[in-house]
Amino acid sequence: QVQLVESGGGLVQPGGSLRLSCAVSGSYTSISTIIWYRQSPGKTRGYVAIIARAVTATYADSVKGRFTISRDNAKNTVYLQMNSLKPEDTAVYYCNFPLRTSWGQGTQVTVSS
Repeated sequence: QVQLVESGGGLVQPGGSLRLSCAVSGSYTSISTIIWYRQSPGKTRGYVAIIARAVTATYADSVKGRFTISRDNAKNTVYLQMNSLKPEDTAVYYCNFPLRTSWGQGTQVTVSS
């Protein structure tokens, strides 16, 4: 009943920026806590950033100072602003609720010259 759709990925040069969006729709009480994950080929899926209340955010060590997670509850959307991108940021990015076992298609981010 709940659907999360990731978008905003693409090809960007090292040092560039990109903003991902996570649009939530369907039957749910509220967006609540949303987590951004990423997965590169040959690696397991790991979290990138977590947002609960508007002023609460947690980031993986690898992206601290470069990525910013935010939300717009009126639009039922969570964003991930990615600055100073590095080749190692290349991955498929997903968003999801805690404890949810279903996953969407994600959005591909490729950082390469």
